[in-house]
Amino acid sequence: MREKHGRNTCLVHRDGARLLAGGGCPLTANSRAHSRRQHTEAEGPVEVDLKRLEGEDDGIVEVLMCRLKARNALGHVFVSQMRELLSTLSNDSAVRVVVFRSLVPGVFCAGADLKERALMNDTESDLFVHGLRSLMTQIALLPMPTIAAMDGVALGGGLELALACDLRTAAYSAQMGLIETTRGLLPGAGGSQRLPRMIGMTLAKELIFTGRRVGGQAALEMGLVNRAVEQNQTGDAAYREALSLAREILPQGPIAVRMAKEAMNRVIVVTEMCLFQVDIGSAMAIERISIPDVCETL
Repeated sequence: MREKHGRNTCLVHRDGARLLAGGGCPLTANSRAHSRRQHTEAEGPVEVDLKRLEGEDDGIVEVLMCRLKARNALGHVFVSQMRELLSTLSNDSAVRVVVFRSLVPGVFCAGADLKERALMNDTESDLFVHGLRSLMTQIALLPMPTIAAMDGVALGGGLELALACDLRTAAYSAQMGLIETTRGLLPGAGGSQRLPRMIGMTLAKELIFTGRRVGGQAALEMGLVNRAVEQNQTGDAAYREALSLAREILPQGPIAVRMAKEAMNRVIVVTEMCLFQVDIGSAMAIERISIPDVCETL
């Protein structure tokens, strides 16, 4: 499999790639690539990048998360870069499947950058949370199938990012959870709405109320992930499983797949556990109103 993606030079990643000295995205030893955007010292390291696969995997695009020092925490730069990248994918008919993966060992995404948020005033914080919610909606509205490959921890906003994807794979060793209540917060980017739709209201309430973390096997059993596998020596078993799943989707009719996704996303599932459902936008608005109140309890 040949690949193309862009960056400068760097440190070390265990799959043979080199991470940028500032904690940015990698270059494989044999890649021949030009940057998606021109990188300069003034801009700082790239925290999110794209890799377009070639050859038999042409049509698969990977979103690479590589904020090494902050464990892919959802900070302003990280969110802005990802939103910029996703905007380029929405209207690209050549993209058949998108895989979200981390290049930080043992981590998918550690959640919102609370250290960064603590330095914001109310207006800045409100704008940041709005951008975070918009990112999750942007992921969910991508017209092609999306897969989150969780080879490590996916907590809080990190799990919300995975929930916004269509499909999820995980290593057994991965840890997942909406842990906001353990910090006196609420899931602020749609997690309190997407999780119940995925695993059922009763179980979702239990996980959110307790802030419990679950491993890959438990996540598979409850329907939180589609596939779970033993972690390998290179720490990318979930990614390899996601790539295998993407390859199963790749030969199918692209228009049919996109239309199937749109049709399913329009369906509101009513279960015995929920007499009515609030649309995702309204639910996220409720979360937005609640967050300032619970922050006062910290």
